[in-house]
Amino acid sequence: MQDPSDLFDTLVIGSGPAGEGAAMKLAKSGRRVAVIERHAQVGGGCTHWGTIPSKALRQSVQMLADYRRHPMFRSTVGHLSVSYPDLLRGAQSVINEQVKTRHRHYGRNGVAIIEGSARFVGTHAVEVARPEGSHRRYEADTFIIATGSHPYHPADVDFGHPRVRDSDTILDLDHTPRSITIYGAGVIGCEYASVFAHLDVKVNLVNTRDRLLSFLDDEITDALSYHLRHLGVVIRNDEACERVEALDDGVVLHCRSGKKFKTDVLLWANGRTGTTAGLGLEELGIAVNGRGQVEVDDRFRTALPHVYAVGDVVGPPALASASYDQGRFAATLIADGDADWRLVAAVPAGIYTSPEISSLGKTERELTAEKVPYEVGRATFQSLARAQITGHTVGMLKLLFHRETLALLGIHCFGEDAAEIIHIGQVVMAREPPGNSIAYFADTTFNYPTMAEAYRVAALNGLNRLF
Repeated sequence: MQDPSDLFDTLVIGSGPAGEGAAMKLAKSGRRVAVIERHAQVGGGCTHWGTIPSKALRQSVQMLADYRRHPMFRSTVGHLSVSYPDLLRGAQSVINEQVKTRHRHYGRNGVAIIEGSARFVGTHAVEVARPEGSHRRYEADTFIIATGSHPYHPADVDFGHPRVRDSDTILDLDHTPRSITIYGAGVIGCEYASVFAHLDVKVNLVNTRDRLLSFLDDEITDALSYHLRHLGVVIRNDEACERVEALDDGVVLHCRSGKKFKTDVLLWANGRTGTTAGLGLEELGIAVNGRGQVEVDDRFRTALPHVYAVGDVVGPPALASASYDQGRFAATLIADGDADWRLVAAVPAGIYTSPEISSLGKTERELTAEKVPYEVGRATFQSLARAQITGHTVGMLKLLFHRETLALLGIHCFGEDAAEIIHIGQVVMAREPPGNSIAYFADTTFNYPTMAEAYRVAALNGLNRLF
């Protein structure tokens, strides 16, 4: 007979944002739920290798840059030497605090944590391989797969070589390299280019596309390219890797164009793969695509209606914020049989480059292609009193709105605190017409001096273009 302690209403596989969101919702709904985590600590890739460490690194180097630039500190810290391992130690303290917080959440809500690697051994059962080598079977009525993703590894690249790193193993680098080539100029590649450039490391950013972050507004990506180059980053667009030559004294990236980049370290940041290997999904008839991602319907159900998948393991948008909400949504369906709310289609993107970027809604390119009559309102940070006070005068807020209805169609921000500023516009954009009008910003009083005032400046700038 099955041990009652091995029986649950729902088993959640993975403790990243998607798994945590699902587990918390289920626990608060009175369900008996457990989270299976293969690593020794909860938090998933977001906490240990992705969002938290990379953003903590970025914050540290930004503080260093601010001190170096400020007239009061320039003479004392202008030549301050900070190593990459120093930054990692600072990031680790944040990770530790995040892990403690999440453990308290699970304990307070009565969610069991099972350490080990799960594999389905039936439609309602998984076997968990424990770290010490034992195996134990657990059963549940429903399952939520939230195993996330991991860096894509081409078979012909030697990731075992100490000079070849991915976005996980770059966090184990025990020295500051003199030079680094980053292959892949997506979000991860651009963020790490900013970090290393601020440490005075020579950076080659090799992009497989014709421009950086092509899903963003062109004006924003042009600004990012300019400021990365200002930091000394060498950007090479439209390149493709032919082979990687790992040597004792460096790594050579050979491109199909004939270009070669030899640096101390290579960071491979070109793509991610869903973490589904070893779960036994194929035996259950659950489809997994060529990128290791689980195929689900619009309610995150797999081919088996009692097995759900959420977060990075199902593909885009692959954002921690969206993953958490997907987990809550799937858990609501399980607990209540339905959900009286829907996930929003437009999710803000926050990119922690230097300066940072945030974006929501349509770009100019998209609106032009769709033949939507739109206008643009801009506020440059250099004209804002708050930006002048803080010294963060690089950047702008850009609002796209319908010329006739004045409905807010897109928000694009480049500069310090962009990922925070975006949320003011997000609230207005989500309102029903006519409440989603850019006129809201023109008619609202903002604290002065603040960065939020950029919305009033941009709205007035845009409305003035109509007359």
